[in-house]
Amino acid sequence: MSKKSKQDIKQLRAIGHKLKPVVTVAGNGLSEAVVAEIDRALNQHELIKIKLAVGGKDAKIAMARELCERSGAEIVQSIGNVILVLRRTAEPDPRLSNLIRPL
Repeated sequence: MSKKSKQDIKQLRAIGHKLKPVVTVAGNGLSEAVVAEIDRALNQHELIKIKLAVGGKDAKIAMARELCERSGAEIVQSIGNVILVLRRTAEPDPRLSNLIRPL
């Protein structure tokens, strides 16, 4: 993971503020299907919100860490049940990438 400046994080959070969660992780946890959907969303959009509908605070933290390890993404922000994650792609699609296209 690369080190982000405060300005980079602020900009990513501003972009993420307008996004809706694209994946919800619930009682079944990180099944292969959920990980595949997160991977697909990250490939297309680079910056996504994920809703964690699992247990308490410790369970959410553990789930977020495992999710990032398995997907190669990094957490930009975590508020309540929602995390904002980033994984840049080598060749982003300007029509789909949340980092490129205007919202």
